Amino acid sequence: MVSPTLELNPVMHEIEGETAFTFLALARELQSRGRRVISFGIGQPDFVTPEHIRNAAKKALDEGFTGYTETAGIPELREAIAEYLNNRYGADVHPDEVVVTTGAKTAIFLALAAYVRPGDEVIIPEPSYYAYAQVVKLFGGKPIYVPMDFEPGYGFKLNIDKIEAVVTDKTRAIVVNNPHNPTGSIFLKDQLEALVELARRKGILIVADEIYDNFVYSGVEFTSLLSWEDWRNYLLYINGFSKTFSMTGWRLGYLVVRKEVIPRILDLAVTVYSCAPSIAQKAGVVALRGPWEPVQEMIKTFEERARILYEELSKAPGIEAYMPQGAFYMFPRVKGLAEAMNADVDELVKKLLYEKGVLVLPGKAFPDKAGLWHIRLSFATSTNDVREGARIIRELAESIAK
Repeated sequence: MVSPTLELNPVMHEIEGETAFTFLALARELQSRGRRVISFGIGQPDFVTPEHIRNAAKKALDEGFTGYTETAGIPELREAIAEYLNNRYGADVHPDEVVVTTGAKTAIFLALAAYVRPGDEVIIPEPSYYAYAQVVKLFGGKPIYVPMDFEPGYGFKLNIDKIEAVVTDKTRAIVVNNPHNPTGSIFLKDQLEALVELARRKGILIVADEIYDNFVYSGVEFTSLLSWEDWRNYLLYINGFSKTFSMTGWRLGYLVVRKEVIPRILDLAVTVYSCAPSIAQKAGVVALRGPWEPVQEMIKTFEERARILYEELSKAPGIEAYMPQGAFYMFPRVKGLAEAMNADVDELVKKLLYEKGVLVLPGKAFPDKAGLWHIRLSFATSTNDVREGARIIRELAESIAK
């Protein structure tokens, strides 16, 4: 029997971990036994951080820039972030409206911690990135999942009518991840306009996570929620360096909010993490100010991989594939394939991993229920592995169909 002294806060039993890391551990266990595994699992670019960014960190290290910085981030990085957002989106962000964080996850934590109160409801279009709901629950809020519309051959769309239908007097915020994880969709400007209008009319916050904003394919137009002139009235904006600059291990992100809120955000931030890593911040300045050619080359490679994945899986019986518009994910429906196996998606995922050496993630890992008959494939792995892994999945689907 556990001593009452050692009993966890009950809310800790509500928090769920990230399934991607669980499956990654299974894949590594197989690899440790000498088994080759092609992984479509983790959302991490397979490119090394560009050399000029690494050199900036080395320079900061050599110059002894290794202590604490301002909790908000060094001034030159906040200026570079504001400059980037303003040049790209016409956002009129001021450097003193930027808080540099230890990755975008910390920015999500700060944004929701600052505003979610016990009993508040936070609308999350699903399938969704798992972390949003966990932070909402941590602060006594309730995630309200709203299924997106899936169109075979196209992908996923926001349904604003469905979102408005669940708005109550307890609704505090709507979370929007665009480009979207896990679906690889990009939400069109008219959908976002309708969402902004709803937020204005109902007095609801929008938490916008645009960490994949540079991963845009096939000529699709991406519109940032910072593009609306009155963004300060309702928007909490999140972005970071992990994906665009392949800096996942550097732990560098940022939150943009109206200036009046910043002092309270900083009080929370200094309590949680003091400041972002000093040398990573110096590298972040150089990352944003260029050169951008390595980023552009990486994104071109990702678009090529998206096309390879789509061309293979669109031929696979029982799999409803589509060309990803952004990020580096596809979230095809595999209900036909699973039913042909007389199995659920979990069994399909295990068959692929243990019999074929291909790791994909089950759609239910991206809560709540909209992904039940889907799988997520991250094409942030080598082009050869994308081609071979997609071929193996297609051949398995063909063999089951026969």
